[in-house]
Amino acid sequence: MRKWWLWGLPIIWMGVIFYSSSQPYEEQDLKPFFSEYADFSFLQPIANEISFVYHDSEVSVQALGINGFVEFFIRKGAHFGVYFILFLLFVVAFQKATRLATKWILFCSFLLTVTYAVFDEIHQGMTPGRTPYIGDVFIDATGGLFGMLVFVLISNYLRKKRKIKEIT
Repeated sequence: MRKWWLWGLPIIWMGVIFYSSSQPYEEQDLKPFFSEYADFSFLQPIANEISFVYHDSEVSVQALGINGFVEFFIRKGAHFGVYFILFLLFVVAFQKATRLATKWILFCSFLLTVTYAVFDEIHQGMTPGRTPYIGDVFIDATGGLFGMLVFVLISNYLRKKRKIKEIT
């Protein structure tokens, strides 16, 4: 019997992403928390030198303050991380529930990950205080690609380890 129930894992994770995207920015703003519980002033000498434009807005300590600057990277890291996990959950579901070759599992998992990232950005466009941005889809896709890289590296390592064990 194939383990079709494992499809629940990526579906639940997509629900978590959907819920997060449904919250207005004000409900997710980390700056008040940082102001009360964290002191990032030690980063200022390094961070003061960093400035770039993302989604038509300047990202710098001067424009956002140190707490806003740190929050920007946490938010983009969250994009990367949740889609890294989503990709791996798709891989597990495909591996256990289908007989597809690994290259097709990786391709389909990546395609579903990016498709959901696009859907999520469209959904964000319907959420008050949130805006969709194609740059976030690229970050999400990079999380998926990194998931693929990690999967391939670990698979190759385990395969080599098994071969060595078989020889000895």
